[in-house]
Amino acid sequence: MVELLEQVNHWHWLAFGLALLSVELLGTAGYFLWLGISAMLVGVLVAVLPIGWQVQWLSFGSFSLITTWLWWRRQLSQDKASDESRDLNQRDKQLIGKTIRLDEDIIKGNCRVKLGDSSWSAISNEDLKAGTEVEITDVDGIVLTIKRLSD
Repeated sequence: MVELLEQVNHWHWLAFGLALLSVELLGTAGYFLWLGISAMLVGVLVAVLPIGWQVQWLSFGSFSLITTWLWWRRQLSQDKASDESRDLNQRDKQLIGKTIRLDEDIIKGNCRVKLGDSSWSAISNEDLKAGTEVEITDVDGIVLTIKRLSD
């Protein structure tokens, strides 16, 4: 087995990389993309530097981890930015700007308000009487920030 591993040259790594990239074309959602690129990098490295098979496999593993991690970091930041810009299925963003009529008097500070068929924790900066229309100005987790609707 060791004799077989010692015979691996840059063409084998390039072919392995192309095979992995070909598998990626079948629709594996990026799983083999970075492995294929890493194998191609090892092929280029072996063509330039005469390194042993142990270093070749360590390089392949290292390149695979590094390229996958870099892609994951980039994708994670894009996903977070995408989540911040969309409103679909994000109830908290859909509540901002909504107006409700209070069922009971509210004392400045923490309180509870009825919204639809549920009760929510809320924060008010002023005392409000029952029947007052208020607007939801912010949502922090499960706590609504409300203010009197300007007349």
